[in-house]
Amino acid sequence: MKLRATLAILLALTTGASAQEAYPSRPVRLVVPFAPGGPSDIVARVLTPRLSAALGQPVVVENRAGGGGITGLEVVARAAPDGYVFGIGSAGGLAIAPRLGRGTSYDPNRDFSPITLGVAVPEPIVVPAALPYRTLAELIAAAKAAPGRLNFGSTGPGSMPHLAAEQLSAAAGIQLTHISYRSGGLLATAILQGEVQLGFADLPVLLPNIRAGTLRALAVGAPQRLSWIPDVPTMAELGLPSVDASNWHGFVAPARVPEAIMVTLHRAVAGALQDPEIARVLHDQGAVPGGNSRAEFAAFLRSESEKWGEVIRRGNIQGE
Repeated sequence: MKLRATLAILLALTTGASAQEAYPSRPVRLVVPFAPGGPSDIVARVLTPRLSAALGQPVVVENRAGGGGITGLEVVARAAPDGYVFGIGSAGGLAIAPRLGRGTSYDPNRDFSPITLGVAVPEPIVVPAALPYRTLAELIAAAKAAPGRLNFGSTGPGSMPHLAAEQLSAAAGIQLTHISYRSGGLLATAILQGEVQLGFADLPVLLPNIRAGTLRALAVGAPQRLSWIPDVPTMAELGLPSVDASNWHGFVAPARVPEAIMVTLHRAVAGALQDPEIARVLHDQGAVPGGNSRAEFAAFLRSESEKWGEVIRRGNIQGE
């Protein structure tokens, strides 16, 4: 009996180890909380062939749009913590929306296991080329001379462009009037047509018009100057280091995924992001590839949540 019991224990341990080593043994779902064609979707689809090869199983993109990126993240938060579902979330879904008045059904620090930063997407501030402002200092001077007269556009209350402009207003001591649009494309068009005098937006949305000379970039809310527009100074260079606005998209799994599986997922995703060819494709899209450690990404999530939470509190900003 003792021999049988010992054999049974050894068999159970061996079977458990084999099952763990076998991950993944079936396709893995990568949830994108936006419709096909958006920034998160592009990043996911650029990475999936490399992820599938690294994991030895198909990685299938599942678009679950809704709620400005919240609905898909809810799917990830509720998924079984077995490594077969993970997602890519934006700054809006992972750091901003939970701090707005309506909140979210998930707590980013409690309900997700951070994997890695996918990409950072710089947000320049631009004005129509037809306007006379050639520097940020000139724009700020005009805003101080006529408080509330200049309009800025955003992609909605509580969006990254909205919060970036709130950062600028607080740092420069100016008053701007907010006008909301439904998408980055509509926002860029509004700036081009002079419906608003300025705005922040994701670099890929603005870059064609910046290069064409129809929009003028005055500054970037990124730590360093951007290779796409190297002549445009950073906010820190202009004496406004607190204006620190870059959009980003990062990978998360449900909370409580076993450590060995998290190591496998991180190795696959970070490895794909660090592949030179994938990095080149993402750079061509106007994004800075990520691939940092899980601990670094977890710390980044906390700092972003705190930063935008303070902007939201100070401005008493409510989401839609």
